[in-house]
Amino acid sequence: MSASLEPITRLIAHRGNAFEFPENTLPALGSALQLGIRHIEFDVHLSADGIPVVMHDDRLNRCAGLDLDALAMRCDELKAISVHEPSRFGDRFVGTTIPTLAEAVELLKQFPEAIAFVEIKRASLHRFGTELVVRQVCEALHTVASQVVIISFDLDALLQVKRNYALPIGWVLSEYSLQAKQLAETHSPSFLFCNQDKLPADSSVLWPGMWRWAIYEVTNISEANALMARDAHLLETMQVSKLLHELSKPSHYPESTVNLKIIHD
Repeated sequence: MSASLEPITRLIAHRGNAFEFPENTLPALGSALQLGIRHIEFDVHLSADGIPVVMHDDRLNRCAGLDLDALAMRCDELKAISVHEPSRFGDRFVGTTIPTLAEAVELLKQFPEAIAFVEIKRASLHRFGTELVVRQVCEALHTVASQVVIISFDLDALLQVKRNYALPIGWVLSEYSLQAKQLAETHSPSFLFCNQDKLPADSSVLWPGMWRWAIYEVTNISEANALMARDAHLLETMQVSKLLHELSKPSHYPESTVNLKIIHD
């Protein structure tokens, strides 16, 4: 155990500061980092011409209001589209574009104390094949290797990352089950991610292990406190400004916690 960590080190900005800016965009990621957040998360797909790009969905309906298959488009075609999330923000962020992973890397370099959890999306793995997607993503990240953790729901892709690129991995659980626990014990990811809605309702302590827990879809201080009491190390949220403020209050400051320094295998 170590001395208490600042609340700011507890939070992961889910798709950046995605409550105040369009998700997975440079404004969202940059806002979170400028707030001092030490952990950000963003999603990566491949374009049709094999360029890693930062976006969550494989279609553009939600973020751009366009019924298009993003994975069938070249990178230059994707870059020409405004992903301003019109259903949430109207025209406020018109002109906001999909970042390439290379652009996100350049942003991350400006914040050397920050760690990025980079989620490889399953739709791209299925469309283009695990080997190609993993290679393209890991090669794009090589200049910030000490600042990244590759995460995914796809355990096979993560094991390829670990085996071929020696980067730390985080497994995003589809279910909190005995089988998942056994697989985690076998493969020893550095992190386990889980939606809080998939956790058992009995408030039991999360599985102990060599990993660190990151629980996502946290929206308020009550959820945050309950999860920290269950030994959640990191809390992933789109509402980073709100939770940062609430966690900084003395009544919510944890007495002690584990050291969250990234360990590379």
